[in-house]
Amino acid sequence: MAAAATSPRARYREQTRTQIKETALAQLAEGGPSAVALTRIAKEIGLSGPALYRYFANRDDLLHALVRDAYDDIATTIRHVATDLPDSPTAALHRLSDAYLDWATTEPHRYLLIQGNPIPGYAAPPDTIRRARAAMGPFVKIFANGRPTTAVQPVIDEMTAWLHQDETAAGWLHEYTGLTPDDPNAGCALAGPVLAWSHLHGTAHLEVSGQYTGMGHHARTLLRAQMAMLATAFHLA
Repeated sequence: MAAAATSPRARYREQTRTQIKETALAQLAEGGPSAVALTRIAKEIGLSGPALYRYFANRDDLLHALVRDAYDDIATTIRHVATDLPDSPTAALHRLSDAYLDWATTEPHRYLLIQGNPIPGYAAPPDTIRRARAAMGPFVKIFANGRPTTAVQPVIDEMTAWLHQDETAAGWLHEYTGLTPDDPNAGCALAGPVLAWSHLHGTAHLEVSGQYTGMGHHARTLLRAQMAMLATAFHLA
């Protein structure tokens, strides 16, 4: 099996798939998801239409690959930053949120592909949920040690109930904290990241779509203030 994966034919197939995806990303940057067209891609890279379909069954199959790659890329970025975080939880949240915002603003077309308006007639593959959670995993670890205020208790209650209903959520919690759904801090460990993600997504989306232009502030400054408020709400040291 290993020999087959490194055969000239396998390498050529992977190179061609990469070329197709790179061309699709250029189209995505140029005109959004609606601009991604398999026939145009085939023409640009010198393949016939039928030949291209040997690599991707249809446009949705190609979009699946782009969506997975984008989630994996942001998760890798966050995971890399998480290997060397400050001891201060607030400073750590700033470092992680900065990395998220930096990725979104550097790769706006890819960010909007996964976090922008839904593409008509397209549904992302189910495994993107696991990939999205990987990007938020380091946040789970930080909030696992929180001492929440009453203001966020309703969210914690919902997360606690969710953990007892969804085995994948419980697995996500355990992977990054070692906690089980019955641990007193379990709901807190997920409530913080869910609230953090709402701030991350809201700020990044408004920044990438140009909604902050002319408003007299920087997205990073706003996002850091939001993370600091969350740190206070959860009594992080």
